Amino acid sequence: MTGGDAAMRSYGAQQPVPTFEDPAFTKLDKPLSQARVAIVTSAALHRPDQDRFAPADSGFRALDRADRNIVMGHWSPNFDHSGFQLDINVVYPIDRLEELAAQGVIGDVSPRHFAFAGNQPETVSELRLDTGPACAKEMLADAVDVVVLTPV
Repeated sequence: MTGGDAAMRSYGAQQPVPTFEDPAFTKLDKPLSQARVAIVTSAALHRPDQDRFAPADSGFRALDRADRNIVMGHWSPNFDHSGFQLDINVVYPIDRLEELAAQGVIGDVSPRHFAFAGNQPETVSELRLDTGPACAKEMLADAVDVVVLTPV
């Protein structure tokens, strides 16, 4: 582990973890083989026709299940984009979900998935109180049972 990695892990370990009184996704009440699964990523993914993520952008972008022409807007100097450029599934495992659905491991792949810009330390309360719950409502409207989080 490099000095930068150690510093980031130490910083992260000291951050408070919020408690949510009424979380949207708490427990799965059906077999995984019957569950609809969605992806939420913090890689600032968006389609070319969508607005790019700007600094302090606490919003999210919806991605359709069929979308593969996706741009990574994550701008952290600590993140290497080459994995994403070689295989979108590195940060957005949509093809792996499709395979799991075809094998019957999961019930279905959600029609929409969601992306946030993860490097937004100033907007954590906005994400927690506003856009996070708004995104959860969108997923509940899509009858999502399980969320795969891909933090970047």
